[in-house]
Amino acid sequence: MKDFFDKEWLVTNALGGYASSTVSSANTRHYHGLLVAAFTPPTDRKVLVAKIEERVLINAEYYDLSLNQYPGVIHPNGTQYLDHFEAVPVPRWHYAANVWQLQKSVRMVQGSNSTLVYYKNSGNKTLILELHPLYAYADYHTAFHEDPRYDFYTEFTTDSLKSYATYGSHPVFTKWSEGTYIVQRNWYKNIQLPESRERGLDYVCDYYRIGYLKTELKPNEQLIIGFSSEEEILKKDLKQLWGSQNLRAPIKLPDSKSIFYNDLLTSGNQFLVNRATTNSESIIAGYHWFTDWGRDTMIAMRGLTIATGRKAISQSILSTFFKRIDQGMIPDRFPDNADDTVDYNTMDATLWLFIATYEFYKKFGETGFIKKHIGALKGILDAHIHGTRYNIHVTKEGFLYGGVEGEQLTWMDAIVNGKVITPRIGCPVEVNALWYNALKIFQSFCKDLGTKVDGKYEDLIDKFEINFLKMFENPEGTLYDVIVPDVSYDDSFRPNQLFCLSLPFPLLHAHKQKTIFNAVRDKLFTPFGLRTLDVGNPNFIPKYQGDQWSRDHAYHQGTVWPYLLYDYFHAFFRIYGNSKKNKKRVVMELNDLKEHFYYHNGLFCISEIFDGLEPKEGKGCIQQAWSVAHLIKLYTDYQLYELDEM
Repeated sequence: MKDFFDKEWLVTNALGGYASSTVSSANTRHYHGLLVAAFTPPTDRKVLVAKIEERVLINAEYYDLSLNQYPGVIHPNGTQYLDHFEAVPVPRWHYAANVWQLQKSVRMVQGSNSTLVYYKNSGNKTLILELHPLYAYADYHTAFHEDPRYDFYTEFTTDSLKSYATYGSHPVFTKWSEGTYIVQRNWYKNIQLPESRERGLDYVCDYYRIGYLKTELKPNEQLIIGFSSEEEILKKDLKQLWGSQNLRAPIKLPDSKSIFYNDLLTSGNQFLVNRATTNSESIIAGYHWFTDWGRDTMIAMRGLTIATGRKAISQSILSTFFKRIDQGMIPDRFPDNADDTVDYNTMDATLWLFIATYEFYKKFGETGFIKKHIGALKGILDAHIHGTRYNIHVTKEGFLYGGVEGEQLTWMDAIVNGKVITPRIGCPVEVNALWYNALKIFQSFCKDLGTKVDGKYEDLIDKFEINFLKMFENPEGTLYDVIVPDVSYDDSFRPNQLFCLSLPFPLLHAHKQKTIFNAVRDKLFTPFGLRTLDVGNPNFIPKYQGDQWSRDHAYHQGTVWPYLLYDYFHAFFRIYGNSKKNKKRVVMELNDLKEHFYYHNGLFCISEIFDGLEPKEGKGCIQQAWSVAHLIKLYTDYQLYELDEM
């Protein structure tokens, strides 16, 4: 049972909404739900339908298929009837006992906050199926609890319900293809959520039952029940809707024989969403709890949309951020409400815009797009040179400096009670690698457009190149993580210096690149990603666990991040060559992460992070955009799918 209890499944709807739970059907997080709707796509998400309690009745005997954890007891325990489970193309359960068999599948309608659940009597005996939907009404960050205001007022028809959890709430619509609905109201109380407890969050919740659906299913007969926040579902034929093409098809590149690569492409589709407030495409940073973020979007789109040839989506995403430039910065986060203030608290996301735009241009050759936005790129550089938010400015050495107390502006962005866990005020090494690349990319664009480059940018590039190694190199021959020139030098050994090797315009000569790469390999590399801090550092934290305070303290103090593997292996190929032998080596070194993708934590997912010491179990969110995206980019850029036998 534990195996089914620990593994999670996920389906999404291209709006930020999703359906997700464990294979056992026990919800273990308050983020779990059969219908989590995004009311302001891809944000403003609420759990509307928690799950369904299923019962099979045959020969006067009940078989309960669901599973819940209550204080001190598991009830019921439906995994005893779970014969096997498949995660793709949609989650599918196969239940069986001596005299019956039942198949169940879950699908979301793309572009709609609607979940469909399909049941089929796959045995040779007629059975009675009871479905007891359990409802909730809570922001997905919170657990739902019984409260007198939640009366779930419901309007009934012969094949549907229209329910309001409380006065003024969004209605939820329930419709079924077969059966009789029987009203029987009650609360399911004190359901335990062990994953929420592990994260130091509220781990007890309640769900509400309005009644249940009862249906006789003969062999091969089917039943579909649908849940939606949209009344349109009541007008649909559910069986036709189920059978229609409502899954966003993945991009399949030519000559791909790798099952893993094709599954990564399908997995990557889950992050692509429509943003209502900007009427454009966007990328969810991770499921279950992240929304779309500037930094994550710029990094993840390189694999999810650019490398895979999705020109229109890529252009839509980039255009959205170009339109939102303010004081030379792109948003770190769009708010849930279009009238709210946009967040710009990031030092590096805007520089990643240069990288994504450059790769877009190299992939698609869209000179017109570059010409349209070259002025905006120049404006970004000038704003950084003259100074912008958070004391971001260029030093006399040509470096980019930034930061103020109480704000964390780089990707190492954990803050607890106003305290920055990894303070990086000054000139962070990866930000300066990005800054140098931004200057070089602008110079390259001007050359391709036949435009004269202002001498101040070329002078700044020259100044940077003269001073970088002189100021950033430490006595070990690697690089400081953060410096304040002539004042302070942070010698924490972190993976950030890897970006000096992996970005389009490397900063260092070949010998120095090899020295840094070998040090990163020896101190930070694991089969699941790179550690964020050397094990020998006294601040190293081996486990990512506990409440938010404990987790955020560990987040960048040794915790392993899979997304860094692209930059690691890309640097490896640059230094040691991308021979067939080296490609096979890389494919072999990804085997542990491949096993994680198929068999552990989120099925067909790549977790956000892993423990810094003895990494194995995925931590953080179960499905992280840049974790998946960078594997896709690695496989695409180096055609690893030609060598991968699985």
